[in-house]
Amino acid sequence: MTIPAKNTVCLWYDGCAEDAAQFYAATFPDSTVGAVHRAPGDFPSGKKGDVLTVWFTIMGIPCLGLNGGPAFKHNEAFSFQVATADQAETDRYWNAIVGNGGQESACGWCKDKWGVSWQITPLALTEAITDPDPAAAKRAFDAMMTMRKIDIAVIEAALRG
Repeated sequence: MTIPAKNTVCLWYDGCAEDAAQFYAATFPDSTVGAVHRAPGDFPSGKKGDVLTVWFTIMGIPCLGLNGGPAFKHNEAFSFQVATADQAETDRYWNAIVGNGGQESACGWCKDKWGVSWQITPLALTEAITDPDPAAAKRAFDAMMTMRKIDIAVIEAALRG
C-alpha cells in the first residue's frame, strides 16, 4: 500500500469516517475519497469487515479517517479554516456544514455533524481585522465578535466606521 503523503491529518470517527469523507468530497473543491480499508479482524469498536480507515483529501489536504470508536471526540482545539472569497462562498460552505446536521458557533466557527470544527473565514474579515488603522481593525473585530456566520457587508461597514 502506498501512503498518499508523508504528513497526513488523522481524524478519529465513531464508525462514520466514510460518510464524513463522502460529505467533504461533495462539499469542497479539490476534495476526493480514496482507498477504503476494512478491518482484517474484530477490534474494540467493530467487527471484521467493517470500514476501519478511509483515505481522503479535503481541499488538497491529505486526511485519514479512522473509525476508532466512541473513546475520543473532536473539539475546537483542531479545526479546518476555509478562506472564502465572497459572501456567496461563505454562505455555501456554512450552510452545507450546518444544514447537514452541524451546529453554529461564534465568529465564523461551526461544527459538522461528526463534531469536526470549521472556521469559514472570508478574506475580507482577515483583511479587516489586520487593517493598519488600529481603530478600524477594532471596529471590524468587535463586529465579528457579535456574529455566528460572518456577514461581509457588516464587517466592511464597521471597517469604514
